Amino acid sequence: MTRDRQSSTGRRGKAGIAAFLAAFLMAAPVGSLSAEPLSNEHALTGYWLSQDHDGVFQIERCGQNLCGHLIGLRYDGTNVPHGHDGKSECGLLMLTDFHPMDDEKGRWAGHILDPDTGHLYDSQIWSPQPTVLKLRGYIGLPIFGETQTWTRYTGPAMGPVCKIPDSVK
Repeated sequence: MTRDRQSSTGRRGKAGIAAFLAAFLMAAPVGSLSAEPLSNEHALTGYWLSQDHDGVFQIERCGQNLCGHLIGLRYDGTNVPHGHDGKSECGLLMLTDFHPMDDEKGRWAGHILDPDTGHLYDSQIWSPQPTVLKLRGYIGLPIFGETQTWTRYTGPAMGPVCKIPDSVK
């Protein structure tokens, strides 16, 4: 008789846990996973000053993905720097095809262009704080790369020749 009571109690306990899990899962919002990248997207868009303070990028939505143009450069004189192909770096699309990563919540994967060589590298971006953007460029696997810390740019507007104002340090 003792054995029957224990197995009956065990079955009731398992049924209670199953009912709790079912209720919890049904109460969870269906779109919670897909909605999260949208709020993260907002944290990534805007103007960013590169780690060495020699470039300002505008990250924005490009179709279904995010992309980034180089809109400000630090250089001497009046000649805008040119890439390997001889074209001006002013307005150059350097960050392309960034999309939310399935396995790394809050990170976006895409490509970054090296204007000096024309090579595209795999990269990831994420924002651990509202004024900080992390960019990791790499070859093949993220372990074979380098992470830079960019800061949100709030300085004066860039001129038509993409020159970063001298007041920006």
